[in-house]
Amino acid sequence: MAQPGRAVTVRDVQQLVRRKDEIEAQIKAYYEVLEDVSAGRRRPAQGPGSPVTASWFFFSPQQKGVGMNEPLVDVEGFPRADIDLYQVRTARHNIICLQNDHKALMKQVEEALHQLHAREKEKQAKDEAEALAEASSQEQGLPRAFARVNEVTPGSPASLSGLQVDDEIVEFGSVNAHNFQNLQNIATVVQHSEGRPLSVTVIRSGKKVHVGLTPKRWAGKGLLG
Repeated sequence: MAQPGRAVTVRDVQQLVRRKDEIEAQIKAYYEVLEDVSAGRRRPAQGPGSPVTASWFFFSPQQKGVGMNEPLVDVEGFPRADIDLYQVRTARHNIICLQNDHKALMKQVEEALHQLHAREKEKQAKDEAEALAEASSQEQGLPRAFARVNEVTPGSPASLSGLQVDDEIVEFGSVNAHNFQNLQNIATVVQHSEGRPLSVTVIRSGKKVHVGLTPKRWAGKGLLG
């Protein structure tokens, strides 16, 4: 787990998950012990005349499994002789301890994932806010357009200059949004600039683009097309 004051990382979560898998494997192993446990020894039956200090003897009984709740004494109250009591008690104790560890670890995993998701969400929101602020700044920094290109004839001077349909014109030679009155202003500039390059600035896809346009005669009508 991450140290106090340090942000949780993906690696921290991966380590917690590996530890969780290890604990689950240990719990499974101890449950298998409970299923397979066998004492290999049995307390002999004591009847009338049997010595009180009768010795225990070893045998190979049929395997019997026990779980977490089966009694460890027989109907007479004696410790069961068909299982290894020490192994059973040890396995049960370890299972309980490991289950507590597993529960605490799962809480750590949940908290770590929550922190990761919260930080990722915060980062995403920050990135979106920055992108929006940048876009807004760019929009605010763009000059105001006064005309829009509705058509560009292929092969015309306008087409060869790189003008595109939907380009928003913000500057056409000496004409801009502050002094533009009507399209005759542009026509006048074109007539006086035949054969000479004009500085044209347009807004295209939210960005300012400079175009070098030279009005000249061509196969079509006018000097621009």
